[in-house]
Amino acid sequence: MERFRITGPTRLVGSVTVAGAKNAALPALAATLLAEQPVVLDNLPQVQDIRTMTRLLEHLGVSARKAETGLELEPAQRPAETVAPYELVKTMRASVLVLGPSLARWGRARVSLPGGCAIGVRPIDQHLAGLEALGAEVRLEHGDVTARAERLRGARFRFAIPTVTGTENLLMAACLADGVTRLTNCAREPEIVDLAKLLQAMGASIEGAGTETITIEGRPALGGARHAVTGDRIEAGTYLIGAAISGGEVLVQGARPGDLTALLEVLRESGAEVEAGSEGVRVRGRGELRCPDVATAPYPGFPTDLQAQFMALATQSDRTTTIHESVFENRFQHAAELNRMGARIRIEGSRARVEGRSRLLGANVMATDLRASAGLVLAALCAHGDTVIDRIYHLDRGYERMESKLQQLGARVERTA
Repeated sequence: MERFRITGPTRLVGSVTVAGAKNAALPALAATLLAEQPVVLDNLPQVQDIRTMTRLLEHLGVSARKAETGLELEPAQRPAETVAPYELVKTMRASVLVLGPSLARWGRARVSLPGGCAIGVRPIDQHLAGLEALGAEVRLEHGDVTARAERLRGARFRFAIPTVTGTENLLMAACLADGVTRLTNCAREPEIVDLAKLLQAMGASIEGAGTETITIEGRPALGGARHAVTGDRIEAGTYLIGAAISGGEVLVQGARPGDLTALLEVLRESGAEVEAGSEGVRVRGRGELRCPDVATAPYPGFPTDLQAQFMALATQSDRTTTIHESVFENRFQHAAELNRMGARIRIEGSRARVEGRSRLLGANVMATDLRASAGLVLAALCAHGDTVIDRIYHLDRGYERMESKLQQLGARVERTA
């Protein structure tokens, strides 16, 4: 099992280019199941989840081959399988995204209940209720979701709570439904907008992506397209927080300031200098930090996927910071590992109280999920001595060549067996 060894403290200085967004690439890959001609996806990140989703698509009859700058995917006209088995979906929650397009295109689908990071209950009941509203017969049996429909029908559906993958699943399914579908209380994340752009390039009729209401006029078929996946705002945010925690200066090329508004406001309040321009976003650490209290929220609020990284930053603040995790109920597992390094963090239900001015020391710690891994990496940058982070396979699910990018910025980090 591989691990990171990081020697600190060190300042991050230089520039790094953001990879394609994992959370945009996964639904884009699933959307290729809707096409009747090849789809080429550029700017796919080279991370484990993308490889897992590609294997799942190949199992469903998609032919995947490398194109000049991306991946060319050609769905089968008559797939032998419409089953996403447990062996392929157990490590990745996003595998449920093949449910909607498979059902819409082939009239049937069976997907094992997905796995992924153990950060709390993430039910797919909204996905299933929405598909039933579109006319599908849905059953849960033997750990699988089975869905059937001769032809989906346009309908009105309101999400009980905004859900990113639920919005994406129903958006894709509705593209081949008869008539008009109106989805309300939708998630508004930039990754949903990126998916809609791909679907529109394939011939779909979609209005309102990025707002609470999305209207889709179904089409009898969708064609091929070429699409470049948007940059990863979570990866970008991780390196920007890295600049602040290490007292360094980092330009993240390709970062989109409009997608990072909540984070950039928090970094400015914390005392970092932030510059946003056409190249990307630059952050300079400027001595003392004074981190504000933060509450995670669906987009455009502060991202839960940057909560662990911000917690690491708050250990270096000159005040006590309260973090309210309102999205997932089990996403403070990294706090115990940070405390092993000398942090002083108290968990009180859905809130964490982080005492600042902690002198972090290198220690052996264990990553518990994808974003917790990134938080431990940032803490190691300002810790004194060697930090060994175990189970970094979590990190590899969502960050492309992290050790290489950190080395490029001057960090002393190595991957070891």
